[in-house]
Amino acid sequence: MTSITPAFARVALGVVLLTPLGVHADTGTDADTVVVTATRLPESSFEVPASIDVIDGDRFHDDTLAVNLSEGLSGVAGLSARDRQNYAQDTQISVRGFGTRSSFGIRGVRLFTDDIPATQPDGQGQISHFSLASADRVEVLRGPFSALYGNSSGGVIRIFTADGHDPASVYGGFAGGSFDTWRENLGAQGKLGIADYNLAYSNFQTEGFRDHSAARRRSFNGKLDLQLGDADRLSFVLNDFRSPEALDPLGLTRAQFDASPKQAAPQAEQFNTRKRAEQTQGGITWSHRISDAQSAELIGYYGSRGIVQFLAIPAAAQKSPTHSGGVVDLGTDYGGSEARWQYRGGNAERPWSLVAGLSYDDLRQHRQGYENFVTDGSDTELGVRGAQRRDEIDTVYSLDQYLQGSWRFAERWDAQLGVRHSHIAFKSDDHYVTSSNPDDSGRTHYDATTPVAGLMYRASEDVHLYAAYGRGFETPTFAELAYRPDGAGLNFDLDAARSNNAELGAKLRLGKATRAQLAVFDTETRHELIVLSNSGGRTTYGNAGRTRRQGAEAELSSQLAASWRIELAYTLLNARVREDYQACSGMPCTSLNTTIPAGNRIPGIAESNAYAALRWGGDSGWHAGTDVRYLSRVAVNDGNSESAPSYVIAGLDGGYVFDLPTVRVRTFVNLDNVLNRDYVGSVIVNDGNGRYYEPGPGLSVLAGFGVEWKY
Repeated sequence: MTSITPAFARVALGVVLLTPLGVHADTGTDADTVVVTATRLPESSFEVPASIDVIDGDRFHDDTLAVNLSEGLSGVAGLSARDRQNYAQDTQISVRGFGTRSSFGIRGVRLFTDDIPATQPDGQGQISHFSLASADRVEVLRGPFSALYGNSSGGVIRIFTADGHDPASVYGGFAGGSFDTWRENLGAQGKLGIADYNLAYSNFQTEGFRDHSAARRRSFNGKLDLQLGDADRLSFVLNDFRSPEALDPLGLTRAQFDASPKQAAPQAEQFNTRKRAEQTQGGITWSHRISDAQSAELIGYYGSRGIVQFLAIPAAAQKSPTHSGGVVDLGTDYGGSEARWQYRGGNAERPWSLVAGLSYDDLRQHRQGYENFVTDGSDTELGVRGAQRRDEIDTVYSLDQYLQGSWRFAERWDAQLGVRHSHIAFKSDDHYVTSSNPDDSGRTHYDATTPVAGLMYRASEDVHLYAAYGRGFETPTFAELAYRPDGAGLNFDLDAARSNNAELGAKLRLGKATRAQLAVFDTETRHELIVLSNSGGRTTYGNAGRTRRQGAEAELSSQLAASWRIELAYTLLNARVREDYQACSGMPCTSLNTTIPAGNRIPGIAESNAYAALRWGGDSGWHAGTDVRYLSRVAVNDGNSESAPSYVIAGLDGGYVFDLPTVRVRTFVNLDNVLNRDYVGSVIVNDGNGRYYEPGPGLSVLAGFGVEWKY
């Protein structure tokens, strides 16, 4: 790890001060929970030299709306999952400060649903299709070992569909509440001969907390496993997601937020900003046990996704002959495969393991752009599809090889080593060529080798200490390559960001009922991808010199008594620019005329994030709980000229579970933001119109029930 600066010393001191409180490992689960994300082999999370949390699926589909992944992630330190209250955009997720600059979708964090990547080869991801109703668990990996997942792996989030089991059951439920919001779901799971299955359907609709924010979603997720003898297992997954309409209220300026957080930006209704999305994907995994020590897996998947989105770009800005218009039409086909070999050797005192793999992911995207207005004589109609302004075929593929292993080389010492090599190739074929819009076709590629090493020391059965170091990288996405600073063509001069990541941590079992996890980390990045300019609906990107993210994480989970449980999580994160860099104003970007000084905060990242929850109750009968969330102020632009204010919000929940011989009924009522505070739920970093702020909802009520019939 690099030398400790005074700022980092303060961060480390914060962890030390929190230690007497304890901190929790594996949100909602025991610290010995088996995980696979860090090592790709089933291991106790207590034995892994990495920050990893496991959130039980119940957190996402019991007593919740079961639509937003953010509903179950509040207690994970180092992770920020901010619900935009805008279903035309995805939940804003960042891990240790990676991913905050994304104005749509998810950047810098690797996403998986079962074994299918939800992150494209270029690093752009989305989670709208994640099926929470059928989730068994979610694993969240942070720190150096995330780099073993390749491009844009500032962290890894994986959702796993539950296996079917006996007794078979049919389950379903309903939830409804404030803002004309409701959700209904229906599913079935069980075993039948050599097969087990889990099928889930969900339907969601809301008018939205804000004006012009109504949305509808329908999704299906199915999993079928076939046990073909003692050595072979086939697993099939199918997912279908439809969002026929999601209105986009856009962000607000600070003055608009202060005046009325419920309002939509005027431009949202003027241009009827909205999004339509649909996606279907399927995958198959073949697992083969070669011997007691060896196994192999083959994974294949394919999917298609279509998006049509209407943006609020003024007609005048689209007059430029190289502008791509205010309507985005994307048709995407994607697929890939992975082969993995695993070996366990040694003995109980000196075990070792080895995992080798090869993965290939491919994407082909037909990107079209249209004007968002039609002019007929002297009349101009806004918010409709007009003349075409863009037509290109974008392709990107990644070819990765990885090798990782573990070895208990002494009674108290374990070592974990890994390396991954990634090759990501971009190609764009421009089919919209006119006398004033030249052919912008081109291609580029990026290569990276990312080593990782971890060391764990067992100070005792209940105290494990570890250190880890790794290198990561992040390529630009096609959206970030879209414009050169001079305003024409794809910006293939962008470099990939490269990072060095170090972490020190401790995992603690404080008696039979308390689990704790502590970590301090330091990440230095070269060529950080930053916004050069944002004007007229077009954003151009460049590379900064150096940035640094230093922080500390602390978690606690403790069973205070038979029916009482407390959970605490705290993140302290100091993320700053280390070297001055130059940006520009306006498009085209003819000169770099704005200095972003060293010492500025990286926008979108809160310095402090805290969560506390107290739960009472058991598996049946009455249950209740309360939680409190705190977030410090957040800079919203590179210049740090504005910030979203800090906030504290609290929630209450309760319900009753009827546990009958063949039927289980769960009822609940949730009250969120019980003090009805105005707060900024998420921010749009570096918005060119100063509309940085996406308000969170005021006091809201959600009530519902879930029924499971076992037969």
